[in-house]
Amino acid sequence: MLRAWRKRATFQGRSSFRAWLYGIATNACLDVIKRRPRQRHASKGGKQPVFEVPWLQPYPDRLLETIPAPETAVVSKETIELAFIVAIQQLTANQRAALILRDVLGWPAKDAAELLETSVASVNSALQRARAGLQQYLPARRLEWEAGAGPSREERELLQRYIDATEEADQDAMVATLREDLRFAMPPEPELYVGRENVVAAWAQGDAFDQAKFGHMRGILSAANMQPAVGCYVKPPGETDYKPLALDVIRVEDGAIAEIITFPPDMFPALGLPPTV
Repeated sequence: MLRAWRKRATFQGRSSFRAWLYGIATNACLDVIKRRPRQRHASKGGKQPVFEVPWLQPYPDRLLETIPAPETAVVSKETIELAFIVAIQQLTANQRAALILRDVLGWPAKDAAELLETSVASVNSALQRARAGLQQYLPARRLEWEAGAGPSREERELLQRYIDATEEADQDAMVATLREDLRFAMPPEPELYVGRENVVAAWAQGDAFDQAKFGHMRGILSAANMQPAVGCYVKPPGETDYKPLALDVIRVEDGAIAEIITFPPDMFPALGLPPTV
């Protein structure tokens, strides 16, 4: 906003005021991104290296319903899912800007080039590299996902079995809900666990299936980023109330859970989840 105010005399009316503001905001973001170092992490113990996305948070579905057109194009299921948000962080700043302007907002190449203060050829080149990058960083078959309005009856039954297994600390029942190629992450931790055996082993190492040590769990179904989510609560040994523990944002594929991204419980109020159970 400060940049826009300071540059207000440069608005000549050749484009819409909205597009002029988009240009200032986009270039301000590009300047920040270019100054930020990019870090990779070594692969070990069933974990794959990913770039850090320390700011990543779940977004309540109920707030998405209040967004007016044309901004709704930006929050379609394909672009609000956590996998997409993580994947675009792997692109360079210019590639990310070209992808969002052209494929998400649907801007013509000429308008995107003018906003980014570059040529049409450069925008098209950045877009081509961005699309190739998404195919590399998105989970397998991500581009085949259907944009459904919500979980089907079968998916709800699967999610209930996941919650039941969580509450009963039943490792075998939990495993039965998960795909063999399960992906699991806990932002802001940089690692991505891949493979059901690796993920379940990590949970077991943290005593998640030992109620005497970890406590009893409860789960409440919710939704975030147009994906099902489960608010997890724990009642530590010797206590009476279940307290917020974590939020699991879940992706279902082919009748099993394909991805779980677990967040701290800070977002419980925004999701309408109770402070205790």
